[in-house]
Amino acid sequence: MASVVEPAGGAEAAAGAPGGRGSALLPGLPRQRGAAAAGSGPAPADAAARRPWAGLRPWRLLPTPAGTPFTFCYALLLVATSLYAEHGDPLVVSTLLQGSSTDVTHLAQAPLLVLVASALWIAGGPASGYAVALLFVLTALERRIGGVRAAAVFFGGHALATLATEMPVGFSVAAGSLPDSSLHRLDYGISFGVMTCAGALAGLLPTGGRWLLLAGAGYQAASGMLAYLDPLTDWGHLLSLALGVAAWPLLRRWRAQRTGPAPLLGDLGHPALRTS
Repeated sequence: MASVVEPAGGAEAAAGAPGGRGSALLPGLPRQRGAAAAGSGPAPADAAARRPWAGLRPWRLLPTPAGTPFTFCYALLLVATSLYAEHGDPLVVSTLLQGSSTDVTHLAQAPLLVLVASALWIAGGPASGYAVALLFVLTALERRIGGVRAAAVFFGGHALATLATEMPVGFSVAAGSLPDSSLHRLDYGISFGVMTCAGALAGLLPTGGRWLLLAGAGYQAASGMLAYLDPLTDWGHLLSLALGVAAWPLLRRWRAQRTGPAPLLGDLGHPALRTS
């Protein structure tokens, strides 16, 4: 009587076949035991954990027309006004800057106009620290909460900090503590909006990045106050940073609405199986 010799590995192959027993995988069921062993390589989660840099995209740090349209267009506008301020007719430039100043007189006459116009110029030019910070901070904020909301944070902080620093000047002049010339103080730039966005962005970052950003922005505001070159503006920088921090609950709610609920972990993250 002839005997049939089973080839080596036949039992294991049969166990892993669709009709076999043991560690056979059932079709349509996610995350079954033996799924990782049945594959030819490591699980996707394990591979991503071993390569944490795989998801990093450095070009997302800068604004793009499609990804961050508000930051991109606003940055181009600031470049245009900066070039004109540097190469245009000095008399015309001086007139425009004076008309855009958010001093007490202009705020009393046309508050909305000067609040918007003052944010169209960069004090110190496009190479200043606040201009560079605008690109990275506003880009990161817009990617998280959207362009309209990022614009609301920027201009809201710019307007509130400006009013909070200029209104005491008006009261002091009325009380006789400051001369009338203080009502015509030249004040323009983007620094209040940038500091507000920095404080707001910190609340949307992981813990390490959050405190690093707050420490850098706080140091910038504190160093200006210690130098005592422009105390009113330096107090405005600190106030702007505090306004951004105060908006954390609202910003986190906006981000949740934009990105949707966080995915569930494990098998709960898969859709329910349909039964016929």
